[in-house]
Amino acid sequence: MQFERVSSGATAHHNEDWVGSFHSGHGDDLVVIDGGTSVADRDYIDPEHGDVVWFVTRFACALGKAIDAGLDQQDATRAAVEATYRAFRERSAGQEVPLYAWPIAALSWVRARPSAGGGARLQLYCLGDCKVLLRTPNGEVRDLDPFVNPQEAVLRAEIAKLIAQGLHDGAARQARLLPILRARREYQNTVAHTNSLCLNPNGSFGARTYEVDARAGSAVLGMTDGFYRLVDSYDLHTPGSLFALCEAHGLQAALDALRRHEAAQVEAAIAVKRADDASAILWRVP
Repeated sequence: MQFERVSSGATAHHNEDWVGSFHSGHGDDLVVIDGGTSVADRDYIDPEHGDVVWFVTRFACALGKAIDAGLDQQDATRAAVEATYRAFRERSAGQEVPLYAWPIAALSWVRARPSAGGGARLQLYCLGDCKVLLRTPNGEVRDLDPFVNPQEAVLRAEIAKLIAQGLHDGAARQARLLPILRARREYQNTVAHTNSLCLNPNGSFGARTYEVDARAGSAVLGMTDGFYRLVDSYDLHTPGSLFALCEAHGLQAALDALRRHEAAQVEAAIAVKRADDASAILWRVP
């Protein structure tokens, strides 16, 4: 099997991730979208499924159409966002949606095109903090987008302060952090060249872009930060051992290990959320 994917919400029947692939006569496109958890008091445009779920699924659908139209990654992302924004305006007509309630997401998009000498040429377009790893035929595992989200360190420092003050209840901590989270969300929606996938970007997106050659027999593992907690939050794996687990036993085995670890925790002091939506896609270079 050339493709494998898995996606799981932190709670039942609610998942703000989207992971999948698009295929054309030119090659394959691997897409990982991690919706940012809402910091609003309610959902404004989709009370049934949630505004963030609406955003990521609507954007993914629009992106597929832009890919089919033959657009490059920057133009396709912009076209998909513009289509999604028009739909957002239609659904929110008559309502005043606070800027902090506008949904955002992280996006990692790997465009794979066959190379003349065999293998594939990978083009990466990255917004936010999803993760993309490459395993070469000789077993080396490379981080293709070594980005560290500076906001995570800010939040962890604030959480540590609250714990030091004796505030151990997760819901109470969330309430105390809400003004910081809302201010951050407004910033992400308005800053020029934002590094977040948002509805109405101020200028072009500030995406990180890379081009990498992948030899035949390589593999690509793309994932949301919730899935990558196995490495960077819980220290249960290295990038190499996580990749090995996914290839040897499947993505579901890694996801099961993640959920078992989260269930065993009494309280999560490392992040705002005790558990997160977790998704991944594994693609083997033919």
